[in-house]
This record gives sequence, C-alpha cells and structure tokens, in this order.
Amino acid sequence: MNRELIIDSSISEVNIALLEDKNLVELHKEKNNNNFAVGDVFLGKVKKIMPGLNAAFVDVGYEKDAFLHYLDLGPQIRTLNKFVRLALQGRGNLTSIDKINQEKDIEKSGKITQVLTSGQQIVLQIAKEPISTKGPRITTELSFPGRYLVLLPFSNKISISQKIKSKEERNRLRRLILSIKPENFGVIIRTVAENRKVAELDADLRNLAEKWEKINKKLPHLQAPQKVLSELDRTSVLLRDNLNESFNSIHINDPVLYEEAKALITKISPDKKDIVKLYKGRTPIFDHYGIEKQVRNSFGKTVTIKSGVYLIIEHTEALHVIDVNSGHRVNKDNSQEQNALTVNLESAAEIARQLRLRDMGGIIVIDFIDMHEAKNRRALFQKMKDEMSKDRAKHTILPPSKFGLVQITRQRVRPEMLVPVLEQCPVCSGTGEVKSSIILVDDIENNLNYLVHDQNEKDLTLGVHPYTEAYLKKGLKSIQVKWYLKYKQWIKVKAMKNYHLLQYQFFNGNNDEIKS
Repeated sequence: MNRELIIDSSISEVNIALLEDKNLVELHKEKNNNNFAVGDVFLGKVKKIMPGLNAAFVDVGYEKDAFLHYLDLGPQIRTLNKFVRLALQGRGNLTSIDKINQEKDIEKSGKITQVLTSGQQIVLQIAKEPISTKGPRITTELSFPGRYLVLLPFSNKISISQKIKSKEERNRLRRLILSIKPENFGVIIRTVAENRKVAELDADLRNLAEKWEKINKKLPHLQAPQKVLSELDRTSVLLRDNLNESFNSIHINDPVLYEEAKALITKISPDKKDIVKLYKGRTPIFDHYGIEKQVRNSFGKTVTIKSGVYLIIEHTEALHVIDVNSGHRVNKDNSQEQNALTVNLESAAEIARQLRLRDMGGIIVIDFIDMHEAKNRRALFQKMKDEMSKDRAKHTILPPSKFGLVQITRQRVRPEMLVPVLEQCPVCSGTGEVKSSIILVDDIENNLNYLVHDQNEKDLTLGVHPYTEAYLKKGLKSIQVKWYLKYKQWIKVKAMKNYHLLQYQFFNGNNDEIKS
C-alpha cells in the first residue's frame, strides 16, 4: 500500500491529510492554540467529589471542570498521590520513582471518597479532549507513548501487542525489556517493536523516562491548575504512529515544520529521512494533491460512491446513523440478493473510510440493505472487520441483526471532524426565509428617503436585479418617474446580473457603494 502524508501549515492551524493509494482516509486539523490535547499531563485540583457517580470533577483550567471516574484512577493512585504530595513539598530526594515504596493497589469496587478529597492537587492526563459542552475526560493512570514502547509509571507489568504473533519474538521482547526497564515502571510493547534491536528499544525507553523526570523537576514550582507536560503535536504523533515501510513520501509546505519533521524522522527512523519533502509550488498544497476536492466530496450529509451507491449520514447527540442506498447500481443479470450483497460490500469499505476520515466515535448504527441469506450476512460482517482493521482507534463490531443493522462502537478522544461543504444562501442568509417581494420597493424607498433628505446625497444610482429594474422603469408613470417628482432629482436604476432577486445597492457619483 502506498501511503503519503500531506501537511498544510498556516498561521492559525495545521491541516494533515493521510492518503492511502491516493485516497484520503484521515484528516486532522490542529489549532495552534489548542491547550487540551490527548496525552497532555496537568496538575489539577479536585473541585467536587460526587459519591453518587463515584467520580470527581477536577479543575484543569478549562471553563468546564474535567470528569474523573473511579475506574480511571488506576490501581496505583495512592502511590501517585504520595509522589505528588512529596514533590509539591519540594522533597525531591524522596520522589525518585525507584525510591518510592509502592502502596497497595486500590480495589476495583472501591469508593472515590477513599482515595481523593476536595481541594486535593493531583497529577492527571487528558484522555479525551473537550467535546461539545463537556469538559475534558481525564485519567490518573499515566502513560507515555513512544515509537516502540509505552511507559507506565508505578507499574511493573510488561504487556505485548497481540498483533505480534510469534511466540519466540514475544519471549525475546519480554526478556529484552526486563533487562533494560527501570524499577517501578511498566511497559507496553507496541507492534512496530517487532524484530527491533535492543539499542532502538533502549533509546526509546530512555526518551520516555526523561518525560517522567521533567514532571518530577517541574512539580515543586507549579500551582494547580497548570499544564505540566505537553504531548507531541498532532503532526509528530501521526509520524510516530503511522511511519512504516509503506510510507513513501511526506510533503510539507512550511519550512520550519519541514525541518522539525525531518529531525524527528531522522531520530526515529534514519533510513526514512529522505521521504520528507518541502513543497514549494504556487498552487495550495491541498489543491495540488487533489485533497481539497476529495474533502468536498467526502463530507456532508450525502456521500456518493463512484458506482452510484450513496450513503446518508446523520448525527445525533446519542449516536451516528448511516443509511446505505443502492442508487442506480442495479445489475439486471443478478438477483436482488446478489445486488444487495454487492452494494453492501462496496458501502462497507466507504463506511470504514468515513469513520476514520470524520473521526466519528461513540455508537454508530449502519442500516445496510436487507439480505436474507446467512452466508451473505457473514460475508458483510467479515468485510466490515477487514476494512476496520486499518483503523487505529479501538472499536467493536457486532454482526448484522435480522433487520440488517450493524452496530459499531468506536473510541472517541477528540471532537468529530466536520468540514462545511455547503455555502450559506446569499438571499436568505441560511434561514430558509426571504423578505416578501411586496415590501421590497418600500424598503428601497425608505433607504432612498434617508439618503436624499438626511444625508443630502446627489447623483444616486440604484443597482438591482434585472427583473426589479424592469419593474421600477415600467410605464410612463413608473416608480422611477415618481421618485424624480418626489425627490427633485433623477435616480438612475442599473441592472446588476450578479444580484439575486431581492438584492439592491446604492452608489454615489463616484460609483462607490453607500452603506445603508
């Protein structure tokens, strides 16, 4: 598979497009002033304990307090609390992670009041960005992801990605990590660590351990709520998590970001540094690579697939609903069942792409075309699983129900990507309602009266739609003539072909627009 990353950097934001075989599959927009990104570490202050919810609301500096459930505390929350307390007291000699005696794990069915108190300062990590009216979702089970490993403070477990199938390789990686892992740290071994040398894993582990040391050094000088450590920006995260042998080019239009990306690639994968290229063309980078057109075709309520099949995508507060329609895709030589299977399989691929592209999360319900044969429903289910296997977000897919519905839950950690593809109507300004044509002339005359009598304007020209011009000039006793008799000056009426029916504009003698 040919994978490309196209990065469009502007003053206010960075737009990142991931292409697979020239097809847009992921689009990310990163605001340059985004203060709450998944993975950021904060020093927060517990504002309110909610025993009924077994949760707490924590002030992290956002307008809405962050939500922290008991199940998101992590088993070693007591050890973390002890570390924070010692660090804030400036007792740095006791906060080294290998010197802290670990407390007993909290019970899974415990109460939050046994662990946290109102006003307490805690170290936490953003697990989900603020979405809609909700504040950030947070966790105190800290994790620091790297290229090959994920580091977990106050844990001694070693976990290995299930995608690494070889038993010998799993044993090798476990032995390696055990030999280099610092005390009181847990490690998750990522899929890309397969067949990597110990030097690469050790370098990655050291970089992650340095992040923890930065927290240790900063805490004594902070007062909640305050950010302690920033996760990598979205560009760097995408490079770190997506970079593999199938990547063949990364195009960036910003020289500074180009140098940063090249330095990062050189660090994590030196053999790939030449794939980073600086785009110098005059055409906007997204237009040059055909991304802007794909964006316009891929967002909105209706998404059309090349064969004529189309999807209707609706969003509610509780879930997303996708309806599959065959359009004009009907093969006369096939049975209705076979046609339904063909349409559904084609739609499954596009739906999987849409979920990644829009970063849709939560509950997704898909209404496929009904199929009566069990083998066809199994084929659809397998196709959906195969297509969703490319998705890095955690997800669960249920088999089609007897009504032809497929239910998916997909991890949501940031707001859904929404790109407006419809422009506001210039006539109704998006309201769907326009002024009555009967009062148009009265409206024009009210403004004319003001300009002539109050502003003492001379040599006025009125620009209107050609139909309106004809109406104002019609007959010997036209409205234009009546204005001449009333205002003692000739008001020129000019047809403007680019105006909509109810639009008008006054101009002075210098042909300048008059704001009325």
